[in-house]
Amino acid sequence: MRNGFVRCACAVPPLRVADCDYNASEIIKMINEAAENDCSLLVFPELCITGYTCGDLFLSETLLKGAKNALRHILSETAEVDMAFIVGLPFEVSCKLYNCAAVCHKGKVLGFVPKSNIPNYSEFYEARHFSPWNEKAPDGSENGVFINEFDAYICCEQTFECADNPLFKFGVEICEDLWVAEPPSNKLAKGGALIICNPSASDEVIGKKEYRRKLAEMQSAKLCCGYIYSDCGFGESTQDMVFSGHSMICENGLRLAESKLFTQGIIYADIDLERLAYERRRISTFSAGPAIEGWNFDMKPKQLKLNRYFAPKPFVPSDKADLAERCEEIIAMQATGLATRLKAIGCKTSVIGLSGGLDSTLALIVTVHAYDMLGLDRKGIIAVTMPCFGTTARTKNNAMILAEAYGAKLMEIDISASVRSHFADIGQSEDVHDVTYENCQARERTQVIMDIANKEGGIVIGTGDLSELALGWATYNGDHMSMYGVNCSIPKTLVRHLVAYEAEISEEKLSAVLKDILDTPVSPELLPPSADGTISQKTEDIVGPYELHDFFIYYTVRCGFAPSKIYRIAKLAFKGIYDDETIMKWLRKFIWRFFSQQFKRSCIPDGPKVGSVTLSPRGDWRMPSDASSAMWIKELEENTQ
Repeated sequence: MRNGFVRCACAVPPLRVADCDYNASEIIKMINEAAENDCSLLVFPELCITGYTCGDLFLSETLLKGAKNALRHILSETAEVDMAFIVGLPFEVSCKLYNCAAVCHKGKVLGFVPKSNIPNYSEFYEARHFSPWNEKAPDGSENGVFINEFDAYICCEQTFECADNPLFKFGVEICEDLWVAEPPSNKLAKGGALIICNPSASDEVIGKKEYRRKLAEMQSAKLCCGYIYSDCGFGESTQDMVFSGHSMICENGLRLAESKLFTQGIIYADIDLERLAYERRRISTFSAGPAIEGWNFDMKPKQLKLNRYFAPKPFVPSDKADLAERCEEIIAMQATGLATRLKAIGCKTSVIGLSGGLDSTLALIVTVHAYDMLGLDRKGIIAVTMPCFGTTARTKNNAMILAEAYGAKLMEIDISASVRSHFADIGQSEDVHDVTYENCQARERTQVIMDIANKEGGIVIGTGDLSELALGWATYNGDHMSMYGVNCSIPKTLVRHLVAYEAEISEEKLSAVLKDILDTPVSPELLPPSADGTISQKTEDIVGPYELHDFFIYYTVRCGFAPSKIYRIAKLAFKGIYDDETIMKWLRKFIWRFFSQQFKRSCIPDGPKVGSVTLSPRGDWRMPSDASSAMWIKELEENTQ
């Protein structure tokens, strides 16, 4: 189980009601098929050996014996299959009948799990045939009743754990158990199960699919677990109900796989157990209970070729409609944060260093929205353009047009003379284009807007984004500093979409300048332009592609992945976009910069948290500035050979 991924599956077999031999043969076919696809855990529907709709035939000795014999046949035919699977059958204990799931592996039953909640309303009449298992056991034993003929216990609260991989631990609840106020999965998850399996027989009625989907997604989110829901389908009696085989596999609120209604077959998904374990460690309110008694099984690790999609831009919704709605919401959140700060301090003046680049453009957009919320005159926004050695005509003109289009007050202050004077003070040659040459300009710009803010009784609005903070791509006490940083939790890949959204909803002149800003290369413009007057210093040529770095940020900060795991999934996400060597190069660079630049993040200004990833030292990310990256680099090198 490399990197914590385990392949799981739901199987919806064709069946014949009350024909256990036929059903067993179809189940065996699917078990072999799943095993050939490197599956480690396969879940069949509720009562799949007999069929769910047997009615009073469940009381028949013939059916009950036939179900046991079919289970024995399944076990004998799969004795060499190194995969855990769950099949359903009626099972009699002490003259009471239970709706059970048999958890099996390599020809043996690991345990029988009876259904806890027996529905007896609407179209369901299970209480006519089955008893609820609401005691430890009829004989009072802790582990339930021992079934000699299968060398296994029957009881509800039991877990099943891979001996060589303690993260691969699962529990079982059955159909209705999910729909009640206190599902058994609550205790199972608190007891250590990272995967919950649900063999189900949920009939189809209009609207039920969406409700069922929400239940499975939410339960997986609440319990920080994988949830495998396998529903019965074609072959069940349609005398009074129709079954659609609606199966799904969820992980922490995300639906990884889902079957089409009224189909049969197998769906697969690779559940990430390491991520689930990380979520439980991270969320302090996930209250682990006493460990549930478990049964171990030995399973050889499978080297999976991952069957899972990783979005190359995890911060950006892939659906265009969702993206527009998300952009509107994010800008509103940023603006609300700023508006709250302005109102709290009684401030009507904001100062922004407007470069004509993406970040300062978004900061101006947000500030305009905040002023509109408060009913303030936009002339209270002072947009300062400060051309110097690297400023191009394109970015300068765009800054001026942008300020005019929004109705902000524009100030142009050429800082070249001030920077040259400072060069003379410290003995810096203007011909030496080193980090001092660059940072002197950045700090002079910050000094100018800070002093304007003091003079006008206003505050400086920070423009730096999340990606720059992660990489430390900011001049300490230069663009690194402000009174309120509106973009502090917006990654660069999302900044672009937010500006594009504003362009789409703006009038023609404003839209045109916003679109030209979107087409301008990302640059701090601290080095002289090329001979043709175009930008010579392109940020992504120096620090690497922001879409790669944003991917690294998300899986490092939000998910806690090891570098080798990030490299593995990045190769899938960016296949055909970047080769392996390029991904490795910038991942190494990211790790080094992320650790070495923490001192800049330890003292960043206030700013609104917008998404699930933020690097504020007062909020989500607290990291010592002196932490070493050596173990992370070593892990990457040792596990990607």
